[in-house]
Amino acid sequence: MAIAEKRNANLMNLIKRMHGVVENADIEKHRQSQDHFGALLGSSKDVLMEDVKIRDHPTAGEILDGEWIYVNRAHMKKYVILYCHGGGYSTGSRIYARTLTKKLAMSTSMDVLSFDYRLAPENPYPAAIEDAMKVWNYLMLLGYGARDVILAGDSAGGNLALSLTLKLKEEKRLLPRGLVLMSPWTDLTSSGESHETRAQIDPVLHAGYLAEMIRNYAPEEDLNNPFISPLFGNYEGFPPVYIQVGENEILLDDSVMLYRKLLEANVSVKLDRFPGMWHVFQMSPFKTAYEAMDKNAEFIYDICR
Repeated sequence: MAIAEKRNANLMNLIKRMHGVVENADIEKHRQSQDHFGALLGSSKDVLMEDVKIRDHPTAGEILDGEWIYVNRAHMKKYVILYCHGGGYSTGSRIYARTLTKKLAMSTSMDVLSFDYRLAPENPYPAAIEDAMKVWNYLMLLGYGARDVILAGDSAGGNLALSLTLKLKEEKRLLPRGLVLMSPWTDLTSSGESHETRAQIDPVLHAGYLAEMIRNYAPEEDLNNPFISPLFGNYEGFPPVYIQVGENEILLDDSVMLYRKLLEANVSVKLDRFPGMWHVFQMSPFKTAYEAMDKNAEFIYDICR
């Protein structure tokens, strides 16, 4: 085995052990472990965080928790990144997402809004997409235009970013300027070959975990519904999309098949496949993760010209 391959294998084993520490059969303990992890790795003197209570209209009764993350220096205010966190729709939070939102804010010098949507199994589909729409409406109330917003998300958050944009399109509303997707979970029918070809090497995801997340989020739902599996959506007229995925993850084909679908719909789309990387590797504090975030920033700068 070459030195680089051995180094990557050791790194994958480390990621597998770290993920095992966070993952817990007790879903509430799993959520708490993720928040602890996010708070630990997501803090930095280079960024400021501000809690916000999100209402989609001034007299709304229900309130969502969110937070603004922005760099602690002069920076661009015209555009904003709306971030949808991952976690299989059953775990995750704005706190857990700080490992990503902090890097996004620093690499783009743009403000990032992250939010807590209702989680399954307590709140299955369509709770998350309803909450995402409330946050979208909140940004519009603040005075942002649709074209001032870049939607971003990882894993299930990538699913949610796509689903929200498909819902806006269905309602004939203006769409965001673009989407940035990291290891998006696009196909809950699990039709991609990578579910088998990458099963032995993926250090983060496995079939049993995905099956549990699907049962939690979409019990007795049609998994071909494009608002559940956005791979099956109609992408005509969609804004530009940038996708990042690791070569060693079982969700590789979720990205590859989405990329092909977008090309067929004549959408401006770019896919970067990262050799040796795993599911949402951008969370990790190492060189390739920061390089990937710089690529996200390049895409965002390109579409904001």
